[in-house]
Amino acid sequence: MRYIFLFSFLLIAFLGQAQNEEQDVKQYKKRVLETVEIDFLSSFYSQDGDNAAVTGGVGTEELTDINPTLVVSIPLNDDDVLTIDASVSAYTSASSSNIDPFDGNGPADPFVESSGASSGDVWTSGTFTYSHSSDDRNAIWNAKLSVAIEYDYFSVGFGGGYTKLFNEKNTEVSVNANVFLDTWNAIYPFELRPFGLNGDGINNSLFTENTITGNTNYNPIFTEFENETRNTYALGFGFSQILSKRLQGSLAIDLVRQEGLLSTPFHRVNFADVADSFIENFQLGDAVERLPDSRFKIAVGGRLNYYINEHVVLRSFYRYYTDDWGINSHTASIEIPIKISSKFTLYPSYRYYTQTAADYFAPSEENLSTQEFFTSDFDLSDFNANQYGFGITYTDIFTRLKIWKLGLKSIDLRVSKYDRNTGLSSFLISSGFKYIFN
Repeated sequence: MRYIFLFSFLLIAFLGQAQNEEQDVKQYKKRVLETVEIDFLSSFYSQDGDNAAVTGGVGTEELTDINPTLVVSIPLNDDDVLTIDASVSAYTSASSSNIDPFDGNGPADPFVESSGASSGDVWTSGTFTYSHSSDDRNAIWNAKLSVAIEYDYFSVGFGGGYTKLFNEKNTEVSVNANVFLDTWNAIYPFELRPFGLNGDGINNSLFTENTITGNTNYNPIFTEFENETRNTYALGFGFSQILSKRLQGSLAIDLVRQEGLLSTPFHRVNFADVADSFIENFQLGDAVERLPDSRFKIAVGGRLNYYINEHVVLRSFYRYYTDDWGINSHTASIEIPIKISSKFTLYPSYRYYTQTAADYFAPSEENLSTQEFFTSDFDLSDFNANQYGFGITYTDIFTRLKIWKLGLKSIDLRVSKYDRNTGLSSFLISSGFKYIFN
């Protein structure tokens, strides 16, 4: 994978250099981006379910997230564009709060939110993308740098891509490569921390000041992770073709290799062959999730867009995914943009997803302590899901509505409802406002 990844970077660099050596086109060329464009994006996400991985696969999954994003695209000259993407995600999570359920405000319970410090957090990210287009606009290369930070997590990423158009722009091929270098500040379930390095074990005040019921000889299987880094290498290939006046198709292949800490340190696991121990109504964790330190993923997908008439377009998508953890999945979706006037378009959509379980997944109380790897995270379980969506877009190419020097070009509003057969359900509402700087 590393050699393929290195080859792709060299290919991007070579093609980009070859493009720089093209003979100048003396005739007039249209700017890639005429003026500064600013996108104000925001979303509100809410979910609930009863299979929280934080509490061993049993417990509330209630979570809300607010995510404002600002995207600014700046034309540097006729050929070059700099895009800055700044995002903040602020969430509150009942399940994450139960990393430490013993807050003293009531009996600890996996279905009740704790007031612990982990009940909410803020994730912040920034991405800078530079793109260059050839004089004939038949070649584009880009480079990007990204940074993301959270209380227990830091990530830096970099990458690049190259796109080439042929056949009077009816055919497009592309390649892209990205690297993400992540570092965890591992946070463990509260009752397991005394059994870590230099901990006082069962003599900790949590156990001496509270009564353990069930198995009173609580002795979890716990060692702290030595490696708290994770590296991700992603490589993608794309092909798009206009097949007729009404039909366009595209194919994409994505390869991803991950190495390092792929377990989530605060996900509990409770074993079938270990007697249960409780404090109040909360089952103490027997261990934390343990997963392999490498993962290889492959995804192959295709799109077909069919222009029915000037008012209706049919957009379809299918993707097959597989990895070496045993997960195989299928995704199919359809969206039907309906243009109801020169300015308004409706977007009804439907998406179906199904996957097999990872080799290391089992529900609470079904893993065995003798296993090398184990998890009760239902994101790695066998499930299927349905998502229904609807959106509406307002477009004004003349940007008649202005705020200071910003002309409103479009407004996009979307809502979606997601349901898994495991009981998880979620709701998402998002909005986007695009302005042109005059």
